[in-house]
Amino acid sequence: MFKKYKRKILISVAFGGIVFLLISIYADFSKLTEAFKNFNWWYFPLILLLSLANYFVRFFKWQIYLKSLNIKLAVKRSLIIFFASFVMSVTPGKMGEIIKSYLLKEEIGTPVSVSLPIVLAERLTDFISIVLLSIIGAYVFNYGHNIILTVGIFFILLTILISFRKPSIGIINFSRKVPLIKKHTEKLLASYESINRLVKPKLMIISVFLSGVAWFSECLGLYIVLKLFLINSDIQVNILIATFIYGFSTLIGALAMLPGGLGATEAMITGLLISLKIPKNISAASTIIIRVATLWFAVLLGIVAVLIFEKTSSIKSIENLDEKLSNIT
Repeated sequence: MFKKYKRKILISVAFGGIVFLLISIYADFSKLTEAFKNFNWWYFPLILLLSLANYFVRFFKWQIYLKSLNIKLAVKRSLIIFFASFVMSVTPGKMGEIIKSYLLKEEIGTPVSVSLPIVLAERLTDFISIVLLSIIGAYVFNYGHNIILTVGIFFILLTILISFRKPSIGIINFSRKVPLIKKHTEKLLASYESINRLVKPKLMIISVFLSGVAWFSECLGLYIVLKLFLINSDIQVNILIATFIYGFSTLIGALAMLPGGLGATEAMITGLLISLKIPKNISAASTIIIRVATLWFAVLLGIVAVLIFEKTSSIKSIENLDEKLSNIT
């Protein structure tokens, strides 16, 4: 494991535990325990499989991006690097994505300035796909549509700006006048060449579609959780509402800039479920189950991937990761 990040990971795990504890207290611990007992846990592996579907579809998108930038890497090594970034998804600063580029550099020598734009392209397409998944439900639910539209318009305009070379190159060249940025201008130009190739219309459409499929699989996971809890209830929750709740909550968690959206995402999912007149204990239990099956399952897979990477990599040591990231080129 990365020594300098063990403490941050543990802090985030502890924070996640506190979030779950607060939800448990809010929902009444005894009633929450009863909800967990009544849940059909035989379906939990299916929910985990839906999360895995999310990860593998996003990995497929990652592979497309690597190919688009002519970055050649064995599929097995690429898979390990992709999953290794998950271990950092709950650490402050969202360093997990940067680690993907760092490991690529160490593995095959690809400059970070060339591969890091993949991370930006991933986030752009993720945000746009979540907006598309959530927008219809937002109007049906009559909640959050202004936020969703604002975020969607922002990222679409950002994508359009990036796609036009002349103004983008002009902005980068103008940054030469800024002392702190001047020395990084050449790297910015290299990064722009990469991101410009990744936002071409055809590739963007494919990427947004793949992102939509990936995130919908986790929305489907929440839907299954809710259906299992409400199977004998008069409360009706359809796939559209479940998709909105999970998509919108994920969006809020990302905008909150908290590691893994911890706290914000859980609060939003629970609050929206309660607004549907779903009992507090079931709302809280559903939130905890889906977050364990998505966020914390990803972290667990990330830990396994990191251990595999360290064991099989030719790199002698990656324990000084923090220092290397600050000096990366």
